[in-house]
Amino acid sequence: MEEHTYKVLGGTGAMNIALGVVSLVVGITAGILLIVCGAKLLGSRKNVII
Repeated sequence: MEEHTYKVLGGTGAMNIALGVVSLVVGITAGILLIVCGAKLLGSRKNVII
């Protein structure tokens, strides 16, 4: 019984680590894309007539 519990907990821990890494990568990628798009907008604001 204890071995089964140990395997279940080990699988859950591995899944938590994998999801954490994936969410970290997605967050960093989204942040970089937002910075790049913002820089493009700031660079092209001279062409906008208000």
